[in-house]
Amino acid sequence: HFLVIPKSHIASVSQIDGSNSALVAHIFEVIAKLTAEKGIGSYRVVSNIGEQAGQSVPHLHFHVLGGRDMTWPPG
Repeated sequence: HFLVIPKSHIASVSQIDGSNSALVAHIFEVIAKLTAEKGIGSYRVVSNIGEQAGQSVPHLHFHVLGGRDMTWPPG
C-alpha cells in the first residue's frame, strides 16, 4: 500500500475539472510507473471523496493497493 499525492491542492476527486485534469492524468502515469518498478501487476487505486466515504484529509490523494488478492465488495 502506498499513496500518491499531488503537490498542488485539490480537495478531492469532486473538484477535478478542466483546469487540473492534466495533473490527475500525470498522477495515473506515476502510478503506472511506480507499480511497474515495484513489480506489481495487479492493483487497486482508491480515492475517498467526503467524510462519509472515509476521506479524513481534505487533499486529493490516491491509495495504491496491491500484492494480495482483492475481494469484492472491498472491506
